[in-house]
Amino acid sequence: MTRGRRRSTRSTAQRSSEASPISTRSHTPEEALSVLEQSQEPSTAAKEGETCPACSSNVDQPSSAFEKEKWIRCDVCKTWYHWRCVENGEDVDTIDKWYCKKCLAADDTRGITFKAPARKSSRKRTQRDYANLNSGIASDPSRWTRMLEGKAFCSDPFKRMKGSDVGISWLEEDDALLEPIIIENPEGLVDDIAEIVGGDTPVEVIDVASQSTSPGWTLGKWAEYFDLEPSRRDKILNVISLEVSGTKLSDMILPPRIVRELDWVENFWPSTRKGKGHVYPKVQLYCLMGVATAWTDWHIDFAGSSVYYHILSGSKVFYFIKPTPANLAAYERWSGTELQNHAWLGDMADEVYKVELTQGNTMIIPTGWIHAVYTPVDTLVFGGNFLHSYNVATQLRVRNIEIVTQVPKKFRFPMFSRLCWYVGDKYLRDFKGHSNTALSSRVLSSLLALAEFLVSEARILERGSDQAKKEAKDQIPADRIKDAPAMARELRWRVKLASGYQSEEESQVRTRKSKDRSPADTTSNGFKRRRVDSGDFGADSGRFRNFKPKAWDGLSTTTESESTRKTTAPRPGGEDDGWVQGWLDINGYTESMVEDEAKVESVREVTVKVRRSGKGVERQRIERVVENWTWAEPFPVAE
Repeated sequence: MTRGRRRSTRSTAQRSSEASPISTRSHTPEEALSVLEQSQEPSTAAKEGETCPACSSNVDQPSSAFEKEKWIRCDVCKTWYHWRCVENGEDVDTIDKWYCKKCLAADDTRGITFKAPARKSSRKRTQRDYANLNSGIASDPSRWTRMLEGKAFCSDPFKRMKGSDVGISWLEEDDALLEPIIIENPEGLVDDIAEIVGGDTPVEVIDVASQSTSPGWTLGKWAEYFDLEPSRRDKILNVISLEVSGTKLSDMILPPRIVRELDWVENFWPSTRKGKGHVYPKVQLYCLMGVATAWTDWHIDFAGSSVYYHILSGSKVFYFIKPTPANLAAYERWSGTELQNHAWLGDMADEVYKVELTQGNTMIIPTGWIHAVYTPVDTLVFGGNFLHSYNVATQLRVRNIEIVTQVPKKFRFPMFSRLCWYVGDKYLRDFKGHSNTALSSRVLSSLLALAEFLVSEARILERGSDQAKKEAKDQIPADRIKDAPAMARELRWRVKLASGYQSEEESQVRTRKSKDRSPADTTSNGFKRRRVDSGDFGADSGRFRNFKPKAWDGLSTTTESESTRKTTAPRPGGEDDGWVQGWLDINGYTESMVEDEAKVESVREVTVKVRRSGKGVERQRIERVVENWTWAEPFPVAE
């Protein structure tokens, strides 16, 4: 499975030294260039698989890709020849100066010379990988398994499930997709990968000793290596990132149903922009091929993506570390540093779980789990990566770790930000169409993390550097999203609203679980509804958390008049509340309507406020009249 690669600790100079030629008489013309002539390019005829001027039909061809073609160059005309076409029985490695027949005939003084014989011992010597030693990396692939000696592992507590039980309904369980699960009896698919995909297909091969890429491999060449007896393999190699989407093999592989139902690429990337001729994240179908004793060091799959993993033949041993904040911090310290070559990450974590998978087993690895993999026997695996809406926060956390540890972009999840925009746009459309009323609290929490990420991308568009703005803009699908900042902020608002937050508040902390609340206290999503008292609407209630009205520069209150008068009005009282409406009438009662005499004491107050405004001065004058009505005799009070 393609993983988020750790940053290499080798220097540029060390890399270049590995590729430097060490002889002018080597197996390939590229290696045969001397140090002083490194900038010269060999002729096009000097490429493996092409003819030379001395080629003839009766000359034997190399029998396999592992029998390297030997070339030699004329020291006068600089023309390259197959050694098999021009040899006279000598060993090419013993030649010092060599001339083609044409150049020998042109000058009688020229002659082929040989190197002085070197003193050799018949004693068997240990082969050393000087490139890796020069970089401070051990070349023994078994060093990884020696690290396992004496280590304590916890027996895995992970569920064994039937394939039919792993569906959307299973995701409603509290622990679903938070720990790996093992499905023990699915069916197999393929026999001959190289023939189906194509022998000329380039394939990325990992050298287990250095955990680095070994260049120049094709699927046909790898098939020949894989078929060799273990004793004849000069190195332990591993293939973990052969993506087969778009090949005939992809028609023979069907990911598990739960993966197809959750996969962001499957469900949110437009179908009109997938398939042949389109660029999209191709991470769903991988073929993994490892030989006995192969080891894949500790890693998290890119962008924290989840993984499905099916053993077609052979077996695998997984070592898992739970993605707790402390363990992720330890992984971040370990990754991309010298610690990764000398320290066992399990010693820096709280627990390490060991899981053994055999032929026919399928496993689903959830978001962010740190794992290493050992291959006891030659093994063929099919699997794939997928992002989903149940743990977006951890996916983003792992992506940030990749950025901090300087994982090259080619080893990160392809078009991650663009995919997030597609997902956010689809959910926003669903919210507007009222089709997301049944989303679980777990999905809503993940969508809030997604919305916050998109808002952060929008801020880059608004306030980032020119280069950052260009990179962020390139990831926005302009065919779907016209105003990215507005779309991101609206998505965040709608997710908060669906989660039970008050619309005027940007963040809240839910204090009780939904099961402890009465139905009256909850919304349709199971979250507590914040009660708002009538007093909350006062000036000091803080209802609008981010709004602060401008203060007045001056305020004065004066009592302009006080008066007492006598009039007639009905007495309020009894259980009938109809009298209230009559007293609320702006004109009140008229004297002709009643005969009860009443005394009215009134006070008239005037309040004046002033403050500067953008155009001058703002002045408010508020007049208040307070009346106190009393009757000669007490009026009845309702019991």
